[in-house]
Amino acid sequence: MPLIMTQLLLKPGRERSLFRRHPWIFEGAVDHLEGRARPGDTVDVIAANGACLARAAWSPQSQIRARVWSFDPHEIVDDAFFKRRVAAAVERRLSMPQLAGQEGMRLLHGESDGLPGVIADRYGDTICLQLTAAGSDKWRKAIVGALVKATGVARIYERSDSDVRKLEGLEPVTGWVHGEAPDIPLSIDENGVRLGVDVVAGHKTGFYLDQRDNRLLTRALAKDKSVLNCFCYTGGFSLQALAGGAASVLSIDSSGPALAGARANMALNAANPLFETSRAEWLEGDVFEALRTFRKEGRTFDLIVLDPPKFAPSAAHAERAARAYKDINLHGFRLLNPGGYLLTYSCSGGIGLELFQKIVAGAAVDAGRDARILQRLSAGPDHPVALHFPEGEYLKGLLVQVD
Repeated sequence: MPLIMTQLLLKPGRERSLFRRHPWIFEGAVDHLEGRARPGDTVDVIAANGACLARAAWSPQSQIRARVWSFDPHEIVDDAFFKRRVAAAVERRLSMPQLAGQEGMRLLHGESDGLPGVIADRYGDTICLQLTAAGSDKWRKAIVGALVKATGVARIYERSDSDVRKLEGLEPVTGWVHGEAPDIPLSIDENGVRLGVDVVAGHKTGFYLDQRDNRLLTRALAKDKSVLNCFCYTGGFSLQALAGGAASVLSIDSSGPALAGARANMALNAANPLFETSRAEWLEGDVFEALRTFRKEGRTFDLIVLDPPKFAPSAAHAERAARAYKDINLHGFRLLNPGGYLLTYSCSGGIGLELFQKIVAGAAVDAGRDARILQRLSAGPDHPVALHFPEGEYLKGLLVQVD
């Protein structure tokens, strides 16, 4: 006897986004639910004309009421479904020559891999898993099993503690879900630089893998230059700049523990003469205040990295975030030597690339600097962006050179 699915009926005309294969169904598009469904249950998505369009995960407490698992209304969402999706995503990464040899890699990138609410980052023999939606939370066991089968990793740590889970009505979940904690501190080799990773207490899943290619670009630009790295966290950009032969690197962060991690990363690379401590300075403090102080002191730099935290988690915060981005970029331009480079980033979903470029351009004008964009920057290829899901392109950056 066939399984009768609960049906999510849409209001007239609200099926258009599904025809464009966008995976989110918002509260305002829902007419009613026919049948019963618990958070995370799979429901059939039905257009007003009765056509079955997709199968999705139901999330009654979120403004995103359902996230599409499959646009094939006949595809069964079960353990085998997740084995297929996870295996395909892992295979895509393994087939990318630009990712060859990388010990740190994003294996699952949510909607862009057909797995809404699922993030999985691999660090050597360890995976850090993050489940952010009701549907992914319900299928935890299947997802963990699929990851083990596709990768053969020794251990998986779950870091489902992001604030977005509150919007889904979910409590934080953390802990080892496969294997046990390693005997030695976890670290990865990233393009010849050894970096520590803390999957238990570090930011995000323990590290910012999305900036891997941009850190390598910093390395290529840094030779013989004075470098300022703002919001440095554990020093990823700083260490790549040193590896590139920077004359000096000053790194600033407001977090003492983050700077302790950065110094520990320096120690991991101590055998390399490029990492002599005299070329690196670590400063704990507020970046905004530090930039103003440098301006008063007449201090300047050849290369500045601005990689701040998420100022605008949504469009509602965009105006306030724009002022913060304008401020740091204004001072960045003022501190650059002639011919200097500014590497400036935004990871705020509420700030699009066009708006971000306008903000940076306005900062250059106010600083009285002529400048040009040499390159637009984004996350690496292990953070793909599905064409039908532009929201997946959260990281944007610019490489700018001043006259």
